[in-house]
This record gives sequence, C-alpha cells and structure tokens, in this order.
Amino acid sequence: MKKIINAPDQIVEEMLEGIVQSYPKLVTRVSDSRVIKRTHMEKQVGLVSGGGSGHEPAHAGFVGDGMLHAAVLGDVFTSPTPDQVLEGIKAADLGQGVLLIVKNYTGDILNFDMAKELAEMEDISVETVVVDDDIAVENSTYTAGKRGVAGTVLIHKLVGAAARQGNTLVQLKELGEAAVANTKTIGIALKAATVPEVGHPGFELEDDEIEYGVGIHGEPGYRKEKIKPSKELAKELMDKLLSAYEETPKQVGILVNGMGGTPLMEQFIFMKDVLDLCKTHQLDVVFTKVGNFMTSIEMQGLSLTMIDLTNHKDWLMYLEEEVHTIAW
Repeated sequence: MKKIINAPDQIVEEMLEGIVQSYPKLVTRVSDSRVIKRTHMEKQVGLVSGGGSGHEPAHAGFVGDGMLHAAVLGDVFTSPTPDQVLEGIKAADLGQGVLLIVKNYTGDILNFDMAKELAEMEDISVETVVVDDDIAVENSTYTAGKRGVAGTVLIHKLVGAAARQGNTLVQLKELGEAAVANTKTIGIALKAATVPEVGHPGFELEDDEIEYGVGIHGEPGYRKEKIKPSKELAKELMDKLLSAYEETPKQVGILVNGMGGTPLMEQFIFMKDVLDLCKTHQLDVVFTKVGNFMTSIEMQGLSLTMIDLTNHKDWLMYLEEEVHTIAW
C-alpha cells in the first residue's frame, strides 16, 4: 500500500484540519467534533449531510453558501456516530429547523435517525430526505434497498438553492424527496480502492476486467466482464438508466462522476459518448457536470447520473445558481 499519509488511524483528523486550514473563508470546524460548517451563516433552514470519509470532496466540499450548512464525517467508509451528527444539527440550526440529507446505508440511516430524535428532545425541528439513487442493485452489503451515491450531490445543490431562497423545512423535504425520485445513478469500476487501515484492495478485478454496478464502498455490482470501449460502456449505463424511468424523460441533467482514480480525460470522453446517445434518444440535455464529486478513495471507475428535469424549470434554475463551496 502506497499512500501519502502519516498514520492510518489519524487520516480523518488530519484531513479535517487540512480542509479548514486550506479554506478558512468558506468552512470551519466545530471544536472537538468531526463537523465541518460554514464560516458565515445566513438565517434559513439548516442543511446537514455526511457519512463515512473516503468520498471526498463529499461531503465537506459542498458546505457553503447555496449548499450545505454542515457536514459530518465518520471514519473511512463508516457512518458518523449519533452524537457527532447531533453536533452537526446544532451547528446548522438557525432557528428554522434542520433538514438531514442521508444516503441510504443502514449505518447512516440508524445514526442520523437517532441524532434526529436527540435533536428534537432539544426542541430543534428536524426532517430527513433519504437518497437512494443507485439503480444497479436493490440490496447490497451495507444497504436495505437501493444505495445512495453521486446523485446525492445534486440533491445538495437543489435543496441548498431552495433553502437560500427562504423555503420552509416542509417545502425543502418535499423538494428533496421529489428530486430523489427523479434521480437515477449507475456506476462501473475498473480497479478497487484500498482502505488505509485495511491495507489491501476491497475486491479483485483482472487487469482487463470491469464490474458494472459496484458501490462507492466497493460493494458488489451485477456483472463482471472484459473492458469495452467507452461508447459501449456508455450505452450499457444509459440503457439501464432510461429503463429505470416509468416514462422516458424529455429534458435531463447529466452528471459524470469520477470515483477518485479516473483521469478527467477519460471522464470527458465518456461524457461525449453519453451526450451522443442522448441525441439518439432525443433527450434534451439542459444541464451537465463532469468531475470527482462522490469518490471511493482511489477507485478507478465512474458513475453516470441522470435527473429528469421535464416540467421542472425551477430545478434547472437551482442547479445553475452560483454557490460558494470548495468543490462544486
């Protein structure tokens, strides 16, 4: 294992300090916690997300004006504890309630729910939006139901813009749930990530092999096969996404997300092939984004997210609004 670290058991602590020291105008750290919050708060409904570390820039990279108020980080690929999530809720509470945006993993659901109950005992109004955008498999290693993956970042953006415009907690929950229902993601892996404290890859693929539908923690997908050209990979993923919608969307947003070890060169080639397929399917692509947003340490691979923006001009406006965060 070759990584630029000091000690495996200090990775999260040193990373947190590196984040806040690098971007002090945007974010700060809540003392004695794993919580990153905005340096400057505006009075609105607070937005909190988080999860295990190893998915950077998610979630701390999306804390800032127009997106999250706070992010809570656990150990690598491990949910933050309820007391840490509670600290995040308190940090984001500006008197108008707090919305939790949670990826659908068993540990995250349990710990964020427990923190919600603790916060309500302290008279903080809390609601939750659960993101389960991954269509690859129904149940997986850490999950009952579909996994929450890169589409979560689009939910941060949509709900963050609406919160900035003064939407209420109830309105933001409704928006988040509607957006989740219209957001679908599927990914592929070329090479597994290595969790530093484990010291070896989470799964094995041959040099000429890929896996469809792998999760952001290295959970199994639905098929392994020999590597194919980008055009063929794009077709497989696009066909899967479109089949997941009851009706084929007319206007869509497309997010190509790198898993941490895939060069932008390859991500842009893949996006070109996806956009060519969108033309073939007569999809009007009105929003695009390419880059590393929800990674899996240094996993080689990428994911493709589609959000149905048909009849949702306000959603497109929310996606296009300027924000001030580290990573968007």
